[in-house]
Amino acid sequence: MNKDISVNTPIYVAGHRGMVGSAVVRALERHGFTNVLTQTSAELDLRNQQQTMDFFEKNRPQIVILAAARVGGILANRDYPYQFIHDNLALQTNVINAAYHHGAERLMFLGSSCIYPREAPQPMHEDSLLTGPLESTNEWYAIAKIAGLKMCQAIRKQHGRCFFSLMPTNLYGPNDNFDLETSHVLPALIRKFHEALPDKDVELWGSGKPQREFLHVDDLAEAVITFLDQTPEFDYYNVGTGKDISIKELSELIQEITGHEGAIKWDTSKPDGTPRKLLDVSRISKTGWQPRYSLRDGIQNTLDWFIKNKTHLKEVHIE
Repeated sequence: MNKDISVNTPIYVAGHRGMVGSAVVRALERHGFTNVLTQTSAELDLRNQQQTMDFFEKNRPQIVILAAARVGGILANRDYPYQFIHDNLALQTNVINAAYHHGAERLMFLGSSCIYPREAPQPMHEDSLLTGPLESTNEWYAIAKIAGLKMCQAIRKQHGRCFFSLMPTNLYGPNDNFDLETSHVLPALIRKFHEALPDKDVELWGSGKPQREFLHVDDLAEAVITFLDQTPEFDYYNVGTGKDISIKELSELIQEITGHEGAIKWDTSKPDGTPRKLLDVSRISKTGWQPRYSLRDGIQNTLDWFIKNKTHLKEVHIE
């Protein structure tokens, strides 16, 4: 353990009720950390600058894990671009600024692989950032995440503080969003195939040709733990498996795991999104972190969680 960090170090996890934040909290608890600070959105609206500053002034967390974000799939990004850029810019700016002004020693900003250009060379290296146009279907979210990364980079460059970023690939796992209007592809597929059991047809968007990489959220949480124990050499790191799969193959795998026996019908009038998104993970691999979940095991874990919790899930609407 880093000599400046103990199990009693106050660690604030922003967004602890979301898929990523809840996984980080579970990981911190597994590793024995006892002073984990959390606030619900009802208790603390991170889009409100004064509320955020007041919280940091009162609690003085030494470590901040910024997992709070407004997230969604192609449909949500298409229909609510303003909310995606406004809310993410507001909350991350407030948290990073408050952490800086109130003495946080370390901040990890959790972003997304969508920060890289649509036509970036595959696999996408960290140096691809800002070398070309973004994917149009999620550029609002991507621009906000790039701004957060750059804020951390600027604080580290100008003030020498350990503020840095992790850019994960497509995440999935327990506490994911399964709302069909606002979810990402993998949880949407799990829900669609499960609800179509045993043999109703399932209609899916696009051609099925795009390639995507998927990381179980508990593996990302372990990457966060890794960086509690060492000083990052770089300002930001890709976090992924280094392996991808076509949406068609993913759909067939989820169909098999759920036991669905109906037909899959592709609506090619709908957009595919980025043709391929695969991360170069050589930089983070040198830290000793490696993902533990296979895609099959991760999907099974997520399906089991969905079945257990589906009657209690709330629809995720955007206002």
